[in-house]
Amino acid sequence: MHPKLPLTLYVDGACPLCAREIIWLRRHATADRLVLTDVSTPGFVCDGRSADQLRQKLHARSADGQWLTGIDATYWSWRAAGRGRWAAPLGWRSLRPFLLAAYWVFSLARPHLDWLPHPEGSKRCGEHCDLDP
Repeated sequence: MHPKLPLTLYVDGACPLCAREIIWLRRHATADRLVLTDVSTPGFVCDGRSADQLRQKLHARSADGQWLTGIDATYWSWRAAGRGRWAAPLGWRSLRPFLLAAYWVFSLARPHLDWLPHPEGSKRCGEHCDLDP
């Protein structure tokens, strides 16, 4: 299954760890392949999903409306950004059970990583910046 591009990746720009990945993806992606949408803007809702729901797991949506979550969202967003070599292990079936377990642990820990320094210094995204290209 190859999702139809552009892929929209719903990111949390206020998360320091996520912000690093956003910067990395922006360096490699083009808007015709990957669109980054910040869920940290006040009142954000997409297709009936709140920002809190979208923060629990990484979400992406293909141009034809198919939703991808977690490892699949990461895998396809990295591929859309032309980082197929980095993404390849995420698609290996033999690693899938380990990756799903690791992602589950990460998704529980991620909200508690706000102590990490934000790559933009003290600036927090949300009402202050727009991640849409």
